[in-house]
Formats: sequence, C-alpha cells, structure tokens
Amino acid sequence: MKKLVLLGFITLLTFSQAKMIDAIAIIVEGEPVTTAEIRAVQQQMQISKEEAVNLLIQDRLQKSAMKDITIPEEDIDSKIAAIAENNNLTIPKMQKILQEQGTTWNKYRSGVREALKKEKFFQQNVVRSIPTPSEDELKLFYGNHQEEFTIPSHVNLIEYSAPSEASMKNFLQTKNTKGIKSRSVKKSTKDLNPTLLGSILQTQDGSFTRPLNAGDKYISYKVISKEGQESMPFEAARGAVTAKWKQQQQGKALKDYFEKIKTNADIQVLR
Repeated sequence: MKKLVLLGFITLLTFSQAKMIDAIAIIVEGEPVTTAEIRAVQQQMQISKEEAVNLLIQDRLQKSAMKDITIPEEDIDSKIAAIAENNNLTIPKMQKILQEQGTTWNKYRSGVREALKKEKFFQQNVVRSIPTPSEDELKLFYGNHQEEFTIPSHVNLIEYSAPSEASMKNFLQTKNTKGIKSRSVKKSTKDLNPTLLGSILQTQDGSFTRPLNAGDKYISYKVISKEGQESMPFEAARGAVTAKWKQQQQGKALKDYFEKIKTNADIQVLR
C-alpha cells in the first residue's frame, strides 16, 4: 500500500502520543518526557538511553520554541495538494488510503501543520547560520563520501504516453489505459538527461514518475527495476553532493542551536 510522505528536509520525531503509560522521567519547559518514550526511542532508533534522552529533550525544546509559530489553513491545503500530486493521487483517494492505514483526516492535517511549523522554525532560526560551501569543500566531501554517490547502470521501465497532461493525470489516477500508448524500455542511466534520471531514481520500483512534457505528448515511466551500480563523476553528482553537504551541516547547526538554548532552559530530571 502506498505510503504518504509529509516532508524530506529533516526528521525530528514527536513521541508525545506514546501509547504506553509510564512514569515521568524529565520535564522540559513544562512538557513531560516519560520513561516509556525513552525506551521506545531507544528501540526504534537503536541508540543508547543517553542519545534517546537528548533527542526527546530537543523535541520538547523545539515544541516550546515553536509555540508562537502559526500556519495558515491555506498553506496546509497547498501542502496536501502538492503531496497528493507527487503521489499521483486525488484528495478523495488520499483520504481513503489514510483511512485504510488507520489515520483520520484531522490527524493527518495536524501532522502536516506540525511539519510546516518545523520547516518555518528551521528556516527562521537555523538556515541562516549555514555557510555556502566552496568548490574545494564540496570536492573534499565528495571524495570522503564517494560510496554515497553511486547510481544504477541500467533501469527497466514501461513508458506510458498520452496526448495531453489531463489524459496522463487521469491515467495515473485511474490506471485506465484507454487512449494511452505503452512500451517496455531498458535505458542506460548515462544516456538519460539529468531531469529524467533524477525523477527515475526518486521513484520506487513499481511506482510511476511524475508526468513529463515531451513536446507533442506527455510521458510517465513505471519503474520496473534498477540494475547494476556505477559511480557518478563529481560534475554529474554536484547537485547531490551539495544537498548531502547541506543536510550534514543542517544537522550540526540544529544540534548547536539546541545546545545553546538548552543551557538556559527549564529542565527537571526526576529519574
């Protein structure tokens, strides 16, 4: 069953709805952290108790820091519409999938609101402290993490084409092939343009890429499988290298930010 993705820039887990009832271990700015939550984080993330405690303290500090951030309802609607489009879904179909997964629509909207609050908080408080990387920094990062910049050598696809964007979107939502042409293709990744390659690599096997304008028609590929492996040259990998470098720097900047505010925060360790 297709799962819906809220965001991809950074993951800060919220554990306040843990089902297990247990003793309060820590109170952070008036927000409790239970021993059950600590154990759950340890087990989920396979980390030590100390690391789990630090993550949960950071989570509560972030909640406190975000208390005055508001997200307009129209921004939530826009984000949900974008998520639906990226998953080739209509809103009613998305609601049905969520219901089958045991998630109410209100709960899902609340999750999107929290994710947008975190993104806004991050942009306001952390991003500005991250410098722009130099060419030498990127090349050094690429050299030290080259195993992360590999791609399949070939991809097996089914190419679907339609005369209009509306026809293609209808096919992706209904899978009705009337008026749709299809053919099986195997492509070498080195022969694909960067836009198409990026779209295929981000698409899970068995899923469809977003519609692409090919001039006289619209095309979507169903990714059947990815085969082989080859290293990306630095120039081809530059975008991915920059993104990975920024991701690493964001993690460090966020940790530094919370370490600073932690010194003046009201944190009571009870057990």
